[in-house]
Formats: sequence, C-alpha cells, structure tokens
Amino acid sequence: MTDRKTILSLEQALALPFATQRMVQLGWRVIRIESPAEDGENAGDPNRYIGADLGHHDLHSYYIAPNVGKEAITINLKKKEGQELLKNIIKELKVDVFMCNTLPKRYKQLGIDFETLKQSNPDLIWCGISAMGPDYPDRAGYDPALQALLGYTFLTGETNGKPVPCGIPIIDLKAGDEAFTQVLIAMMKQTPSPSGRAGVGPGAEIHISMAQCAASWLITALPQLAFVKSDNELFTRAGNEHRSFIPCNVYPTKDGMVYLAIGNDIQWTKFTAQKGFEKLGSESRKTNAGRFKEKENIYVEIGEQTKRYTTKEFVDFCLSLNMAVAPVNTVKQVAELEFVNKYMIKTNLPEGKEVKLSPPSHNTDFLEKNNFSLKCSPRLGEQNEIVLKEIGMNKTQINSLKENGII
Repeated sequence: MTDRKTILSLEQALALPFATQRMVQLGWRVIRIESPAEDGENAGDPNRYIGADLGHHDLHSYYIAPNVGKEAITINLKKKEGQELLKNIIKELKVDVFMCNTLPKRYKQLGIDFETLKQSNPDLIWCGISAMGPDYPDRAGYDPALQALLGYTFLTGETNGKPVPCGIPIIDLKAGDEAFTQVLIAMMKQTPSPSGRAGVGPGAEIHISMAQCAASWLITALPQLAFVKSDNELFTRAGNEHRSFIPCNVYPTKDGMVYLAIGNDIQWTKFTAQKGFEKLGSESRKTNAGRFKEKENIYVEIGEQTKRYTTKEFVDFCLSLNMAVAPVNTVKQVAELEFVNKYMIKTNLPEGKEVKLSPPSHNTDFLEKNNFSLKCSPRLGEQNEIVLKEIGMNKTQINSLKENGII
C-alpha cells in the first residue's frame, strides 16, 4: 500500500465517520460528501447540530471528534448533474476508496452503487455500511435499537433491573472499525501503480452489516446455545459480576468504588493469604466451581473489607500482588490518566481555542509527526471551491452549480 490515499465518503452520524477518522490518522485525504442546504433546513450530517453550540450553526460539539482533519463538500445526488459531478471527482482526483452509510435501497437512486462508480475508476474500492446489509435495503441502523435487537441490552444491567444499552455506541464503533479493516484488506490485494500513487486492481465491493458485526461479538454468549442443558443456564444480566470467573465484581471503598478481578484459583489463594482477607478462604472455596456456589456471600465479605481502605490504598495493595484491579473512574478522571491524556488528539476551534478530544487506538507516524494535532472539523461544504477547482472547474462553472442547487 502507498502512504497517501484519497477517500471520498458520503457519511453522517458516527459509524462511517469513525472509520474514515482512522484513515485521517494515517495521513490520508478524506473528503466527506453531504447534501447542500435546501429551504433553510439543517443540511448535511445531522450530527453537525448536536451538542454544545460552538458559534456556528453547522458546527456543534458532537460532530467535532470523528471529523477532525477532513475536508467537506456538498453535492445534491438527487439530481443527475450531481451524480455526474461525483463521477467526475472520482475520475479526476483518482479516488482510491468510496464509502457511504446510506440505506442500500438508495444506492442506485443516488448513483452511488459500485457498478456505477467503478466506471470512473475500475480499481475503486467501494464500501457501504448499513444496518443489515443489502439483503435488507430498507432497514435503518440506529445503535441503541441494534443493541436491543442483538441481545446487548438483554445482557447489560443489574440482574433484576431493566435491560440497558452500553454507555457508548459500541455497534457504531465496531462497524466503523470493520469497514476500516476490510478496506485495508482490499488495498493489500492491489498492486501499487508505477507512479506509487493509486492501487491497481482489483476493485472491490464491500458491504458492512452493523447487525452482523454486533453478532460476531457475541462470542461468549451465542455458543452457549450448543452446550447448555436448559435455558436457565444461558447468560442474562449480571450487573458488575463476571458470569464465569468468581469473584470479579465492584466493591465499595471509603471514597469510591473499585473493580477487582480474580480470574483463577492461584490468585484467589494469594488474595486470601493476605492480612484481613484470611477469613474469606476455606476448603469449599478453593476452586472456581466452589466459589460460584458461594459467590453472593463472597461478594459481601470482600466488600466489608474493602470499605476499610481508600480507593487508592486498595488499588495499591492489589497491584502489589499483581492482581487486576481498577478504580471506577469518571470520564473526567479517565481524561486525567497520563497514558490517555498524553496521546489525546487536539484541534483548534474556529475562535482559536485548543481542545483535547480522545486518543487514537494506535499512535501512527502521521499523528506523532503532527504532535497529535489535526485541523478542526470542516464546515458544511467548506472545501467546495478547492475541490472543484482541483478537478478543473472555473469560477463560472462553480457558480452555475450553486445556482442550480447541485452544490
């Protein structure tokens, strides 16, 4: 693969912007496509209008983090002229990858299907994210609803409480990561051109189903169906405890909560040999199977001891034993962790203020070279003229596109 790729992405919400954000972090050029404004509506990506107001109508806080370092253009793909413009951009910019997270039923309607776009570049890698893939062309994808559909909310929450979704849009993020991965795999199958620029054949058509992505992560739940003797043995909500390893749970301290994970019999023996915890040990609790039978009593007994410590004291005590322990941190406390804070991606808001966002999953050469700083997320259509001039259009032609509602 070459270092610099050009990605054209008809994107909104989070799943696809998260995928292309990973491409930005590699130093690739990502141009996002959105719909132009019509009749004063909130045009383009709905996420532009969610969260704290940053002083611009089309630039609110929820939109910022997944879109730093990108360019933005508008094209009205409902019009034939817009569809022709898209194909021209792909051809003239030698676009390597086209991506979208649009309802599959709209692919051909908008002229963004693989068969249409590969006419502009036979080596094009095409990737679409949708709720359930092209076999369900009308199905919309919304993370909490998919968490319910795929059993995530059923498995999350207190034992006798209501089903709840994960605290972050985990299916959106999984689908974005899968799209990123599959595009990379498709690129690996291509041969670099003599110029070292774009990949040469084969092109690829990739469909990412958010539902299938989510189901693939049920690797500790779905296989149970083949092995249990009755439905009573199947996983359900378990609060903070681990369903298989005892005792893994959250316990109170003098000033907060800690999570202690004891994952095997050796760790349990070491833990119950420590002063203050000897009474937890007994012959019946030496094995995980034995502890499972007495787990409720064990949780209470451990909690009675942890209340004697501050969070830091108990964490330090367990770390000295090489045990898996952690304070239950707030998001603000997470941001203060050295290994998180050190690698936070930064950007400057329009008024000049620098803000920290979130760290990448991997520190790329591009990010390190740029001190983990990326330009602010683009305004709606901010790079229209730049991109259109790049493909050879003059001011008169660009103004005509504006007047006719194409951009």
